[in-house]
Formats: sequence, C-alpha cells, structure tokens
Amino acid sequence: MVRTVIMVSKKIALACAFLMGALVTVNAQQKDFHDWAKTPPMGWNSWDCFGPTVVESEVKANADYMSKNLKAFGWEYVVVDIRWYVGNDKAHGYNESNPDYVLDEYGRFQPAVNRFPSAAGGKGFKPLADYIHKKGLKFGIHIMRGIPVEAVKRNLPILGSKATAKDIYSTELQCLWLRDMYTVVAGRDGAQEYYNSLFKLYASWGVDFIKVDDLSRPYHTGEVEMIRKAIALTGRKIVLSTSPGETPIASAPHVQEHANMWRTVDDFWDNWPMLKDHFEVFERWNKYRAAGAWPDGDMLPLGKIGIRAERGNPRMTAFTKDEQYTLMTLWTIFRSPLMFGGDLPGNDAFTLSLLTNREVLDVLNHSSNNRQLFRNEQGVCWVAEDPKTGDQYVALFNPGDAPQALKISVNLNDLGFTKPCKLRDLWSKTDKGIVKGTFSATINKHGAGLFRLSAIK
Repeated sequence: MVRTVIMVSKKIALACAFLMGALVTVNAQQKDFHDWAKTPPMGWNSWDCFGPTVVESEVKANADYMSKNLKAFGWEYVVVDIRWYVGNDKAHGYNESNPDYVLDEYGRFQPAVNRFPSAAGGKGFKPLADYIHKKGLKFGIHIMRGIPVEAVKRNLPILGSKATAKDIYSTELQCLWLRDMYTVVAGRDGAQEYYNSLFKLYASWGVDFIKVDDLSRPYHTGEVEMIRKAIALTGRKIVLSTSPGETPIASAPHVQEHANMWRTVDDFWDNWPMLKDHFEVFERWNKYRAAGAWPDGDMLPLGKIGIRAERGNPRMTAFTKDEQYTLMTLWTIFRSPLMFGGDLPGNDAFTLSLLTNREVLDVLNHSSNNRQLFRNEQGVCWVAEDPKTGDQYVALFNPGDAPQALKISVNLNDLGFTKPCKLRDLWSKTDKGIVKGTFSATINKHGAGLFRLSAIK
C-alpha cells in the first residue's frame, strides 16, 4: 500500500514537473519572440503582383531570384499572400460568388492543389517551405483572422477540443471586405484550441512568418492574444505581422507587446499622394518602434507589379525614380519592415540597385534614435545615429510639387557637430568632402537624399 502511494506520488510529481517545464517554455517563448525579428524583416510578398492568384511556380521563381541576388543583403522572407486556399480566385478583386475552398476535417484551410501541386496528398505547404528553406530563405503565409464560414456551415470539429465550429464563432465584426471568415470569440470553449490547432499545422509545414489580416480595424484584442499564445505553444519561431489599415494608436502598447510588426496604413500602392501621407504617418508612429516590434508602412510597390493584382494592370511601378528614392529612404530612416511587392524576376537594374545598397541597408538594420528633425516649407529632414561610431545619418526630402529642385539645409549644431565633419552620399556611395556649420543638398521634386556625417578625428 505504501509503495503504491509512493509510486502514485512520483507520477504526480513527474506530471507536475512536466507541466511546469511546459509553462516555463511557453513563457520564455512569449517573452523572447521579439528576438526573432531584431531588425526589420525584409522579404517578398506576392500581393502587389499576383493578388489572390499566385501559383507555386511563381513563388519558386521569386525565391530563386532572392536566393541568387538578394539573400546576401539580408532579404530572406518569401510570403504567399491571401486566399491560397481558393482554387478558382481571380485578379482585380476576389471570387466571392462561387469560391472553391479547400479545408481539412478540422476546418483549417489547405493550399489549393491546382495552384500548389506539391500540396497534393495532404502535404500542405511543407514541400514548398522545404524548397525555400534549402535556399537559405524563410517561408511565410497570409491568413484571415477567425474561423472559416464554411467550417461553421459544416459544423466541423475542433482538434483538441470537444467543441465544434458553431460553438466558437460570431457573426459580429465580420470582415467587411471579404466574407471568408467569422470572428472567433475569445473565452469560449474551443476558441483557443482552434487557434492552437491552426498554428500547430503551420509549424508542421515549416512556416516562419504569418501575416494575419483583419486584426487592426477595429483592433481585435482577444484574437491577437489567442494568436500570440498559439504561436508560443508551437515552439517554432514564427514572426507575427498584423494587418491591415492603421492600427489604432490606443492599441499601440498592446500590439507592440504581442506582434513583431503591424500595419500603419491601408494597402499602399504606387501613387504619390499615398507616399506623401507616410511622412505624417511615420512621425505619428515613431515613438512606438522597438527592437523586434516594428510599425509597418506596408509593402513596397516597386518593380514589375499588377500582373494579376487587385489594382491596375501589368506595369513597372508608376513611381518616378525620384519617388522610388523617397520611398526607400523614408522606409529605411524610419526602420519600417521592407516587403517587396514586385515580381523579382522582372526587376530592372535600377530596381535591383535600390534593394542591394549595403550602406543604405545598414541604416535600416543598425541605426538608432531615428526621428524627424523638421517638416516645413523648406522640406523634410529625418536623422538617426550609428550607435557604434557616433556618426549621424541625415535623410532629406522634397515632397513639394513645384517642378524645380529644392535646396534643403541642416544646422550641424542640431546634430551635435561643432567642428568640421566628413560627408558621404549613401545612395551614390561617394564622399562629398568636408562640411562645417551648415550642410545643404539640392533635392529633386519628390526626391530624397541619404547622407552620413562623420566627425573628423
């Protein structure tokens, strides 16, 4: 009898130890997930060129290009955007009249095999993720928050729970622009288990990056927290990106605590007014940036876009070269994630040069104290520091619509320079001599310059 009690006690003790270990592991993962994106994530996303219709061969072609031309410069994520689970979607919108959804028996979407042939036989995205991983890159997908409407209609069971889809859903706050999903109600039996099963599946596929849509407007606190917990339980380092629209400023501390990056605007396309708006947006969000938690200005609509997109026809970006310099300079000095939207194999030499300037990318990855110095009729100036050397980065912008170039000046005392310093143009990779007192540069209409100032020792 005593022996039996001792044996039972040992089993209980072992079970408690196991549970405590699991809790410690989850808590550690919840605390350190910002380490998974210590610098702003850089990658490619299929949305701007292929909308909801990208196919496996196109994803592989972009991964091949990235591996060959961009990986050495820090570009690493290859992301399949929206509705990869619909076999008959269309460009310039969505097929919502008769979508061919692909789900498993637990209400979880699966890749449409006619678009992603390697997913046949229930393999999901694992073969495609393996292909991308072998190239030294990382794989990501887009999902909509919630549970599929189709899963609710079929009342499918939830893996790891006695609940079914009908037990956890609500029609309240359903996405206004795409009706694939219902809200998952936090706190209901089966709700967390549904998200757990979802991310366990993605982890088994080898997913490294998740863009979760329809979380921001309004901000869905409960689902954000369930997603964060579900990612932690997988034990896999999955970067979380929330989207779309401007996340409410009131929710900034919460999203910073739970996500690696979050959207600050609606979908961003290749027109100047949208780009110009980012000066105000980035100033507003600047204080909420932290290592591993990045306000996201949205994708870069550069290069060859619109192939089968939501907006526009096949084209090279409508931004002028000066506007492209402005986009890249502003995203860099603000330290926004860089997710390229164009079809990489269709790049021209100029587009490639924007993505492979190491001196510019050093500002993105290693600068600190990034801030707007001024924004007035004389132009816009952002500055930042190189924490290793004390050098100062200066980004100058001419957002005005007058056709002539604008001379923009910066008082070097405002940057802490009381003696002469060396000036380097980072985009042209050329030294520009010695400056003292005031630094001035002539910037084209809608253009930008990015410079490094170094004290003479």
